[in-house]
Amino acid sequence: MQFKEITGSIVAPIGFLASGVFCDIKKLGTGKGSNKGLKRDLALIVSETPATVAGMFTTNQVCAAPVKVCVERLRKKNLAQVVVVNSGNANACTGKQGMTDAREMVSFTEKTLALSAGRALVGSTGRIGVPMPMDNVRAGILEAAMELGFTAEHADHAAEAIMTSDSRSKQIAIEFLLGGKKVRIGGMCKGAGMIQPGMSATGARPAALPHGGLHATMLAFITTDAAVEQKALQAALNEAIANSFNRITVDGDMSTNDTVLVLANGLAGNKKFNLNGAEGKLFQAALNHVCLELAKKIVRDGEGVHRVVMVCVNGAKTIQDADAVARAVANSALVKTSWHGGDPNWGRIIDAIGYSPATVVEEKIDIGYSATGGKKILWSLKHGQPTLATFKELCAAVAPKEFELHINLNLGKANAVMYAADLTEEYVDFNKGDVTDASSLGG
Repeated sequence: MQFKEITGSIVAPIGFLASGVFCDIKKLGTGKGSNKGLKRDLALIVSETPATVAGMFTTNQVCAAPVKVCVERLRKKNLAQVVVVNSGNANACTGKQGMTDAREMVSFTEKTLALSAGRALVGSTGRIGVPMPMDNVRAGILEAAMELGFTAEHADHAAEAIMTSDSRSKQIAIEFLLGGKKVRIGGMCKGAGMIQPGMSATGARPAALPHGGLHATMLAFITTDAAVEQKALQAALNEAIANSFNRITVDGDMSTNDTVLVLANGLAGNKKFNLNGAEGKLFQAALNHVCLELAKKIVRDGEGVHRVVMVCVNGAKTIQDADAVARAVANSALVKTSWHGGDPNWGRIIDAIGYSPATVVEEKIDIGYSATGGKKILWSLKHGQPTLATFKELCAAVAPKEFELHINLNLGKANAVMYAADLTEEYVDFNKGDVTDASSLGG
């Protein structure tokens, strides 16, 4: 389904404002420079009226204070009006003081904007294990409150403020008719490394969550002026995340801070809907589109990424088997380095398929390549044996910056998809760390 893309990102929906400012969080609160030439590191996203809220959070057992605060608040409240987000400090592994600081961030934001208690949520990304420079944070919240606005430039500032190792901001907004009313959904996200999300609504790890299928930190914030009941909004977000952010991997690592929040303020004036009805399905498709486009932007901007590969697994006995094969292939260092080298090495792929926990039969496995969105597949392997496709043909198939890898297990009807990246020297150089630099503490 096609949706009209518009400008404005998170402020495209009616009644949303945003801002992004520099308050020196990235220098651990010690810097004294002016804003000129320095990257913004604190953002506010504000709805003019209380908005229905839904969220999804990291299932990492080492979980950052901002995530814990959001989970606490969403268990008690169905409404929110502001999200305060910082980069440069993850506020993770910071103990009791970290929880105190995260709670102060939301309460100070509420007081600054004269909002009722419980209406603020918080997100953080950056260095792990470093105390928050709260004097700087408070100053940033005050400045960001004064800078709030409705323009695309305000959204750009907010999108910049949440970036860490990202090379560019990631934003989208769409517009469509829902019950005869014009409705908009806007979103922004950040993430480039420590990426393989597997979020849940409570942050608790489901028993059936695939090994390694969890979530530098992935943050996403979505706004809409649609009127949506909270349970419907959460259900819609669950489905959208399952088919987008939980389907990407850059390096197979999960973060302590992964968060997706969606605020729906209802100012479009549509009637609330049932997700099973036509309007509900349309809203679901729109939210799916926004989340998937944002998720793919993260993979394309992955640390050191040169190639993006859509791993498509078909013919598995169960969804769990399809997922296991897709993740094993997408996260194999040998497969990822072959992608980088433009080497169509099916031996590495079938090896990863074989060591996955899925049920597979060697003599039934097919492996092939196609252009992105293409219908014609060039098979390199059929029924576990090489085809007559030439090495030159196969190299041409994996040469583009983006392509699709097709795996058919021929054992059932289940399928799964992962959006994956290659593994490059640049990724290693970026992540090898620097003992003289506090930024090597990760997050």
